Amino acid sequence: QVQLVESGGGLVQPGGSLRLSCAASGSIFSINTMAWYRQAPGKQREFVARITTGGSTNYADSVKGRFTISRDNAKNTVYLQMNSLKPEDTGVYYCNALVQAIGAQYHYYAWGQGTQLTVSS
Repeated sequence: QVQLVESGGGLVQPGGSLRLSCAASGSIFSINTMAWYRQAPGKQREFVARITTGGSTNYADSVKGRFTISRDNAKNTVYLQMNSLKPEDTGVYYCNALVQAIGAQYHYYAWGQGTQLTVSS
């Protein structure tokens, strides 16, 4: 199996910046697309950003120009640089990746446990 572990969440003031990390570990054969999702209190989980193995990215309209997703394939890690943070960015941020474990015949979507971001003064 493949595990995803997020880190880097915390409390930040509006207008501030923070970087999230998500490291994959375990019996990894391959990792394809990696992404970030978030879930605000009382709301459904929503897409934030995605990056392919080749580095192509796409973003939710709400974060375009403020967030940047990147990845280090050698470290099996994806990052989310968040700038100009707003209170509405508050929520639990989840890492997601399309992975294939060693010996498996199929890909599946793995999820991390989430990391909390609170944007407040």
